[in-house]
Amino acid sequence: MSAAELVLPSAGPDPIPFDTALAAVLGYARGRRPIHFRAPNDTLGRWVEIPAFGYERFDRRPRADGPLGEPDILTAEGLHGRLDPTAWTAMKHVLGDVQPIFDAALDHAGGRPFHELTDDEFSVLAEPGTVGSHLRHAWQHCEVAPDVSPKHVVAALHHRRPDLFPLVVRTTRWHLLPHVRESDSGVDAVVHREVRANAEAFEALEQAAADDGVAMTRLRLHDVLLWLSAGLRLTHAVALGQDGGVQPGSRPVSPSSRSNIGASSDTGTRGP
Repeated sequence: MSAAELVLPSAGPDPIPFDTALAAVLGYARGRRPIHFRAPNDTLGRWVEIPAFGYERFDRRPRADGPLGEPDILTAEGLHGRLDPTAWTAMKHVLGDVQPIFDAALDHAGGRPFHELTDDEFSVLAEPGTVGSHLRHAWQHCEVAPDVSPKHVVAALHHRRPDLFPLVVRTTRWHLLPHVRESDSGVDAVVHREVRANAEAFEALEQAAADDGVAMTRLRLHDVLLWLSAGLRLTHAVALGQDGGVQPGSRPVSPSSRSNIGASSDTGTRGP
């Protein structure tokens, strides 16, 4: 396929032009939106700018070392919002259960990124022990564990190895499912096919984004484009990427009132 466009059936029937994809990625990474902030001791409040999406709170966080644990939970919360105490404790426990699956996937991949894995790694005919089977088992375990939010666990695994573990949430999963084939190990096989089929375009997009100061693996780029498309946010992200990251038509924020206040879990900026 040509590097001039990305053909992602999970994101829709029409190819995404390369320039549109790059603008969307830059808008996702840099886009900001205004919110009126009022401290308890302030009667008037002021307008401040916060990140429109999750790049600053998730992708740019330092990667934790050692066993999966509390730092990974905090990172996942930066993308998907705060967990209540019960869910937080449940996730801490389930990360211990997922650790052997995570390690097995790393060992089997042998240092290869997602896009360099063979098709057999995502086929049930080659199981057990494939990377695809490990990804599926991790999701299935989290899905049935009491009080666990699977999307938070997946986000934690992806942040540890953003070149190997796809970042999938409920919205994107529903868009991937119709494209699953009979022998596929799961929705990750669909992601693998699309990333491989658009290898030239994703390589160019990864490089173009990096040249603009936005570091994302091609696996993360696929997730961003799919999530923006599935959630009807693509047009908005493109506009932000083309307009320097300021929400078009928003109330301007004067330099004297700007703030670096980060987005909280109730600001409406959750999600990938």
